[in-house]
Amino acid sequence: MKDCLEARVALVLVLVALCVQDSDSSMFWFVNVFFPPVGPEDAKLNQSEGAPIVIVPGNIGNQLEGKLNKPSLVHWLCMKKTHDYVTLWLNLNTFMPIGIDCWIDNVRLVYNQTTRKSTNAPGVETRVPGFGKTFSVEHLDNIQLTGYLHTLVQSLVNLGYVRDETVRAAPYDWRFASIEQEEYFHKLKNLIEEMYTSYRKPVYLLGHSLGCLHLLHFLNNQPQAWKDKFIHGFISLGGLWGGAIKSLRVLASGDNYGVSLLPPMKVRIQQRTTTTNPWILPTKQAWPPEHIFISTPTYNYTYDDYRKFFSDIEYEDGWFKWQDSKELLSNLPAPGVEVYCVYGIGVPTPVTYIYDEHFPNAQPVGFLYEDGDNTVSTRSLSLCKGWKEQQKQKVHVIEYPGLQHLDIVYSNQTLTLIEDIVLGSYSESYSERQHEPSN
Repeated sequence: MKDCLEARVALVLVLVALCVQDSDSSMFWFVNVFFPPVGPEDAKLNQSEGAPIVIVPGNIGNQLEGKLNKPSLVHWLCMKKTHDYVTLWLNLNTFMPIGIDCWIDNVRLVYNQTTRKSTNAPGVETRVPGFGKTFSVEHLDNIQLTGYLHTLVQSLVNLGYVRDETVRAAPYDWRFASIEQEEYFHKLKNLIEEMYTSYRKPVYLLGHSLGCLHLLHFLNNQPQAWKDKFIHGFISLGGLWGGAIKSLRVLASGDNYGVSLLPPMKVRIQQRTTTTNPWILPTKQAWPPEHIFISTPTYNYTYDDYRKFFSDIEYEDGWFKWQDSKELLSNLPAPGVEVYCVYGIGVPTPVTYIYDEHFPNAQPVGFLYEDGDNTVSTRSLSLCKGWKEQQKQKVHVIEYPGLQHLDIVYSNQTLTLIEDIVLGSYSESYSERQHEPSN
């Protein structure tokens, strides 16, 4: 047992060290993931008086499992057949040189331009473990090394909520855009109605990042009478309402999730197979038509150049995937429920990626920055303000200076705010005093 614990600690230290070698702030999110901070420990209630909560995580924010019976392998060391489901995300063996090849081949999707649908790779069945439970979003691996929403869930438990009862999670297959999530949304609706029946209270929906977009799409497809009855409010943390410019970089030259051991160009193979990444391209609601997202020696790409962009990076499927899903974000209709739109500001965030002549097969050589949360621009994050004029339900906008995109789920500021909301002690004047930048 001691040897196992020592091995786990050593692995964490190695991965953190690898992250330190990488650029900018990747180290900080990695430290939060591997050493999640402890939330407020003062349990104010023996049994929560607050409304029940359903949590929807962000991109790659829950576990994913697969069962293999593959017709061929990319490497002889890869598993060809499993008798049961095995962990695909997050399996820390993924970070090993050969492991990444096996992982990419197991989690990649195959897109059909005729049916406009995506399916798993041949010989792979996938499932999302723990729907209705929190373990799959609290830690991304089975040995609980990588904490994601653990701090947030634990803070609610400290408040008096009960895991898998009054606070539950709705994990999903994050490879698919909302347009391909029909079964998931059916399960989500049933979960909400079940919790309402059990506790006789409408439910809070709490989303982070990409999860906010899925929740918005879900709510926009429910009758207003249903929302009035079953939904208490929508708490969005870092919702990328106008898309994310980073998705263009991911599709062009890949992203290694902040781990220097992972070659971005190799990970790009998997990232291009999802329908999620093309779905969250920046929208014209957030950006003027002349804004340059990608700059190269031969061309500057704006919103009107997406077709050329996909052609130039030799990713034709991306154009079709974006065409399939772009209308889900185009008008950004109000959700029709009370909203608490929470996000970070005041952090330099890339809004233009500058490439040299090796585009798209090399990483950017420069960046232009604007205000944001280090991942998503304030232009995108703040679009929820427009809902104030579009719906009769209240829209509260809470901006946290200096709070980064992933750190928002660990921050004591955020956790205290959520506590105030669910216990009914939130007020606009209190919010304004609490969230002013410190001098």
